[in-house]
Amino acid sequence: MVQAYILVQTEVGKAAAVAAAISVIPGVVSAEDVTGPYDVIVRAQADDVDLLGQLVVAQVQGVNGITRTLTCPVVHLAG
Repeated sequence: MVQAYILVQTEVGKAAAVAAAISVIPGVVSAEDVTGPYDVIVRAQADDVDLLGQLVVAQVQGVNGITRTLTCPVVHLAG
């Protein structure tokens, strides 16, 4: 299982609608409105990196109101 945070920039005034639309996409664990340089932070998961990429490109980036995304895969560092 691969997990990632997807940082999303939206058009002005679209953050709530974008978060709501993303939250129902299969593979999305959560989508939250935030303040700062990004408007929405999404937690997503998929069985492998290729499927995660497909989730981001084919589904998340297709949501109306998104201007840019940055995908940050979760890594598990040995302690």
